[in-house]
Amino acid sequence: MKYTRFEKARIIGARALQIAYGAPVLVDYPDDMLDSIDIAMLEYKQDAIPITVVRN
Repeated sequence: MKYTRFEKARIIGARALQIAYGAPVLVDYPDDMLDSIDIAMLEYKQDAIPITVVRN
């Protein structure tokens, strides 16, 4: 599914918040990557985020 830039921002932001609060990371990431937003973006690129978008 192709997401709009707003949906992409919402998905990455929601996932980054989950990671910041201690949710398990779903992909392997480098040890020097500490920012939850960067990790969420990496998960998005690897299509590993378990969030769906419902459009009306």
